[in-house]
Amino acid sequence: MIVDLMTLSRIGVAAIVCWINFVLIDQIFKLPEKGGVSGASAIAREIERGNGSLHGGYMMGNIVSSPDASAGTLLASCGVYAAGIPGGLFAAVLVYIGNRICYDPGYAGTTGCISATFIVYGFTRIGFAASDFIAGMVIAILTIQGISYIHASRLLARIWEVRSR
Repeated sequence: MIVDLMTLSRIGVAAIVCWINFVLIDQIFKLPEKGGVSGASAIAREIERGNGSLHGGYMMGNIVSSPDASAGTLLASCGVYAAGIPGGLFAAVLVYIGNRICYDPGYAGTTGCISATFIVYGFTRIGFAASDFIAGMVIAILTIQGISYIHASRLLARIWEVRSR
């Protein structure tokens, strides 16, 4: 199946919207300040040892160790794809349960999932598909976790510095 230019641009917009949503939610819940779960601190220290930023590493560690806003955004996209708003809200329940299983003291994942449910659904009303947001969120997560942990952690730390002023 050939993907047309319009689909690629919708996926690009979805990636930007998803990235802003999950980074903003994680910033609001102060995930870059310290690790929310035990694995996050260990990952952050390793990233810092590899010349990355400790605070950006905390956020990256939270992404890996517990359902945070990035996981919530991806699951909301899948939920809306499968069943509209009820599917996205059901995904939020699953993320909430995942947070409790991980002893995650925050609610960034659940909040990110709920906000993403309404964002994705809203965009489906103007011609986007929920599948655009599934692909977009994978791309957004890749920019934080998959391309360069050093540069991603430094970018997240800069955003955190602006937020904490």
